[in-house]
Amino acid sequence: MSLLFVAPLATVVGLSLGALGGGGAILMVPILVYLLNQPPSAATTGSLVIVGLSSLAGIASHWKSGNVRLKDGLVFGAAGVMGSLIGSRLSVLTQPEILMTAFAVLMLVVAILMFRKSRRPAAGAGKPAAGSATSPPIADSATSPRSTGRPADRAAFTKKLAIFIVTATGVGLLTGFFGVGGGFAVVPALVLALGFSMPTAVATSLVVIVINSATALAGRAATGLEIDWVVIGVFSVLAAIGSVIGSRIGQRVAPQHLSLAFSAMMVLVACYVLAMNVPLLFA
Repeated sequence: MSLLFVAPLATVVGLSLGALGGGGAILMVPILVYLLNQPPSAATTGSLVIVGLSSLAGIASHWKSGNVRLKDGLVFGAAGVMGSLIGSRLSVLTQPEILMTAFAVLMLVVAILMFRKSRRPAAGAGKPAAGSATSPPIADSATSPRSTGRPADRAAFTKKLAIFIVTATGVGLLTGFFGVGGGFAVVPALVLALGFSMPTAVATSLVVIVINSATALAGRAATGLEIDWVVIGVFSVLAAIGSVIGSRIGQRVAPQHLSLAFSAMMVLVACYVLAMNVPLLFA
């Protein structure tokens, strides 16, 4: 199919990144493979470039709203690097059909968790949301005198730090294993495990996606980057524009609606992936 007709879909990828903090790579790889006939290796590599650059644009837009927890995002991304490398190694040892089927199951599980959370009444109405800009980032808490105060404070901090590290490593493992930017896992992890508000999780997840994308690209550079720079360049510009627009949309939509939209998107993609791969398991 002509690039002229397919390129506008890159804006949709950017919109999903800016508004929901994920879904870009999930959408981009099928576009490059099925509509532009790129081999999967080239599509996944090019997708990392597009998603990484459009996430950078989204960060700049979200920054003005104060939702980007930069230090938390950097620590989260750094903590997930080792998991990402291990996941990448495991991925090459897994049969493609099994890999994609597991990917779809993972998305369904996360979608259900996000849907259930979005249906609950907001806890602590009128109080600052956990993970909001008013609560101290865990990256700062590590050096804060409050973390060395009373035993109860130390225990609470230790528990929060353990959850942070385990979650980041797990997300990195999943990201490396499934070969995508990781927004589909980062946003639910920040919301469900760390208590971030949805807008803050969406904005901060873009920092993690940039780190994950850069790490994956660096790993692939050792064997050579197979990239169609004309296609990837056009898609990157359009996705970046979409990301800026999406971030503004996300700031005007209720967190519950964002959660529902994120869940619906993952269910649709998961069903498609299952339909494409489950029959191959029994062929």
